[in-house]
Amino acid sequence: MGYYLLAGIIFAVSMYVSNRLKSKFKKYSKVHLQNGMSGKEIAERMLSDNGIMDVQVISTPGMLTDHYNPKNKTVNLSEGVYHQRNAAAAAVAAHEVGHAVQHATAYSWLQMRSSIVPVVGVASKLSNFVIMAGLILSVSGSLIGNSIFLIGILLFAMTTAFAFITLPVEFDASKRALVWLETNNMVTQQEHAGAKDALKWAARTYVVAALGSLATLLYFIMIFLGRR
Repeated sequence: MGYYLLAGIIFAVSMYVSNRLKSKFKKYSKVHLQNGMSGKEIAERMLSDNGIMDVQVISTPGMLTDHYNPKNKTVNLSEGVYHQRNAAAAAVAAHEVGHAVQHATAYSWLQMRSSIVPVVGVASKLSNFVIMAGLILSVSGSLIGNSIFLIGILLFAMTTAFAFITLPVEFDASKRALVWLETNNMVTQQEHAGAKDALKWAARTYVVAALGSLATLLYFIMIFLGRR
């Protein structure tokens, strides 16, 4: 019951932040840029200003599916962001280019995150299964149940660490985006305020995910210690 209660609280907070993020982007999608540039044009201009010529800006299906892919060096903008000419689109486009700038300048936190992606990918797929197997075996009286449970906790700890390593990467990308938008006079004061607010709520989704993962990890650790 404790696990389901914790999961429910984390889910409720995540849904609240996600809904607020969507409402913020909807709000600032109505704040049209005076310079008339689309998200694609904003991204290409920021890449050029940072001397990055080997990154392509492309459109990707969906909403809030924007991301930078370091493997093929592409800034992937959702269809709305790619075509629209508003404060929300400018914020997202510049943020994703912020990741491209991190990649080009060998930003340490991004390098660390990229280096552990393969391991975390495996850990995230296995952790829940291993944890459940360990719990079931320990309840049934198996001597190896606690050992399996501990392995599951260690796997889950990797995903939690990854969530926290992601935070400085995301905050730094937003900072780079906002500084560039302002110093290059790409947005008005009102547009900049909208872009900043939108990125703030986007960052909070990562904070909630990290804290939720940490709370779950601590819960599993408490169970393990209680069973010893």
